Amino acid sequence: MGSGRAGGSDWVTIKCRLADTADCMRLFVSVDLPPSLADSVADTQAAFEDCAGLRLTDPTQAHVTLKFLGDTDPDRVDEIEAALETAVAEAGVAPFDCTVGGLGVFPSLDYISVVWAGVRDGAGDAELTRLAEAVEAELTALGFEPEDHDFTPHITLARMDDARSKATVRRLVTERDPTVGTFQVERVRLTESTLTDDGPRYETVSEIEL
Repeated sequence: MGSGRAGGSDWVTIKCRLADTADCMRLFVSVDLPPSLADSVADTQAAFEDCAGLRLTDPTQAHVTLKFLGDTDPDRVDEIEAALETAVAEAGVAPFDCTVGGLGVFPSLDYISVVWAGVRDGAGDAELTRLAEAVEAELTALGFEPEDHDFTPHITLARMDDARSKATVRRLVTERDPTVGTFQVERVRLTESTLTDDGPRYETVSEIEL
């Protein structure tokens, strides 16, 4: 992949070029929860459904994002897939069980923008972190923007549009400790997100088996 690697200065060039590309793909790398856990995700979200200003995500689309790539030239998909194959190999992670549970927020309880369910300590968090770190290394080497925060494995439950229910959300997050469920992680996905009036629509571009 030597010829495909770009230095940090190339990131600006990539973004400027893609800003003028009408048919770009909005991509991210993820580990997806199985459909069998969708009802449990919805049950976890139910505690927040009456919180004004809070927008719940689609429980059937629950996933752990390993890296968000954003608007990407479709011509780059092949090199991204090759980089992901390398990343998975470098991470050296075999299929593993992952337990989703507990609640948290980003960026803090004082200013809430995202409500999430995490991954239990010792129940898949270390493996997901190894995968995320390997994906980060390979894709930043291709010129994609590096993350500006530490990786926290989680699924997004809701996004806060305004602070009307901030006190209630803070109380629920600190008092509740739900377990969504356990599933086996067997693959990493490159996913395209298409923004619609009804929310994002996800489509799998490719899968890399562990």
